[in-house]
Amino acid sequence: MNPICEQSILIREANDADIDRMMHIRLAVKENTLSNPGIITRQMCEDYLHRYGRGWVAEIHGVITGFSYADHQDSSIWALFVLPEYEGCGIGKRLLQQAVDYLFALGNTEIHLSTAANTRADRFYSKQGWQRGGMKNAIEVGYVLHAPGTPGSTAIHEPASPPI
Repeated sequence: MNPICEQSILIREANDADIDRMMHIRLAVKENTLSNPGIITRQMCEDYLHRYGRGWVAEIHGVITGFSYADHQDSSIWALFVLPEYEGCGIGKRLLQQAVDYLFALGNTEIHLSTAANTRADRFYSKQGWQRGGMKNAIEVGYVLHAPGTPGSTAIHEPASPPI
């Protein structure tokens, strides 16, 4: 196991002061890169923190290593990214769980997301129990996760921790 993975991981709610680091992480990923990095603005990040949903960051020794955003408007995962050197440490799984817990706690019965097809992220969501759907466009595939006990639910969802 990568020794970096053995460090304590703190998941906390993101705030405006975290946005620059979150943008750095978004641009550092090796897959699902942005063809136009300027398409995601600071204002969009602020809106998803305050108006459209909530976000979380993962920290190891005070360094932000990943982040997620949940959009409560359309019950979706807007973003989930981890620095490449921290991949495989369980950070993405914990950040995804936090966002899922939040959206299900709001009463949503299903959650959606999309990611680039045939990537590590594509395989990651399948392993987390999400149901892979069809292609949304030439690049992205859609996923859905149903709340436990609802039609379409294939797994029992157990929150990792209470939503914050």
